[in-house]
Amino acid sequence: MSSTEQSGPAAGASDDQGVADYLSDNPDFFERHAGLLEQLRLPHRSGAATVSLVERQVSVLQEKNRSLERRLHELVDVARDNSALSDKIHALAIRLLRASDQQAVLASLEAGLREDFGASQAVVVLFHGSDEPLPSEDSRFLRHARRGHNELRTFATFVQQAKPRCGRIRDAQREFLFPGEGAVIASVAMVPLGASCELGMLAIGSSDPHRFNPTMSTDFLARIGELASAALAAARHRRELAASRA
Repeated sequence: MSSTEQSGPAAGASDDQGVADYLSDNPDFFERHAGLLEQLRLPHRSGAATVSLVERQVSVLQEKNRSLERRLHELVDVARDNSALSDKIHALAIRLLRASDQQAVLASLEAGLREDFGASQAVVVLFHGSDEPLPSEDSRFLRHARRGHNELRTFATFVQQAKPRCGRIRDAQREFLFPGEGAVIASVAMVPLGASCELGMLAIGSSDPHRFNPTMSTDFLARIGELASAALAAARHRRELAASRA
């Protein structure tokens, strides 16, 4: 055998690749040689029998079709969920527009989160400057804190980034946000209120550890935060305007 001849597995692999390349370059080959389709036999995937090339192609196309159908159903489900969320956010916007002062804004926000979003464990923390008097009307849904105070240092990274965050939180954060309820809070969504958390933050807790996770989209949470921030800022402006006229 000359040095230029090939034999064994290497030659077989080369021949196989040559056939594959030829068929790829000539997709109409089997149209011109239709009889070959009936002669070619392929092992069935289960190994129980052999099938024709046409049958294998049909099987492959059927599997692709099933995969596309599954993907379509997933996209339809996502679209349906997003539509439902859009409706809920629209309803929340209407609630907030009807609120005349800060107390009404907070009441509307709490009711919307609880009734429309099923968020029974939620809290708004309003930030205040060091020279501002700290209101005393804390409740299960409303907390007041001085910006820069020790109790807020554990949220420093969140405040600095000022973007919605989902997942588990540290014990100190959970105890501050949900005092006395920390044992049942397994995951939390934190939403900034205002640029750089200027007004404060909103936290929504869940007993389900997977309800709020770091991989979930936060677009709708951001919209809720923007609506709440705008309503609170408008209520504050009306209060300051009324005070200046008094």
